[in-house]
Amino acid sequence: MDYWKAWALSQEFQIIEGGMGDFWCIASSKIDIPASKPSDNGDYIYTSGGKMVTFGPGNGFCRRKYAPKLEKEGWNTLELICYGDKSLHLVNGEVVMALTNSRYTQNGREIPLTKGRLQLQSEAAEVFFKDIKIKNINRMPAQYRSYFK
Repeated sequence: MDYWKAWALSQEFQIIEGGMGDFWCIASSKIDIPASKPSDNGDYIYTSGGKMVTFGPGNGFCRRKYAPKLEKEGWNTLELICYGDKSLHLVNGEVVMALTNSRYTQNGREIPLTKGRLQLQSEAAEVFFKDIKIKNINRMPAQYRSYFK
């Protein structure tokens, strides 16, 4: 599915200065993230062990966990680990978000969103990518399974 002729139906791992690892839902996608909302009614923030919140159309943004000085000047290492309907966002080796129950809505039905294309984008800013690696996995790596209990 094409969304505004720019983005595919997807779960977005945000790459932006000051927000690497944030989440955006695109088109009719939905996902569940443990998150909390500050008392000032700001954005939701990923909170390990927090209340599970469904993000989707109308509520499609969640900030990564609060992690000061997480990003480095120059090159940063970003990892997206996906297995089944679960995914992890890592920035410079640190888990900043765990997401589960990836799905989308079509004709009133929720359908698992567990396969498809990868899309790298630049939105109104210069970005450089290097050393991109894609690896098939047959299970969620053991060191990350606790994020989904």
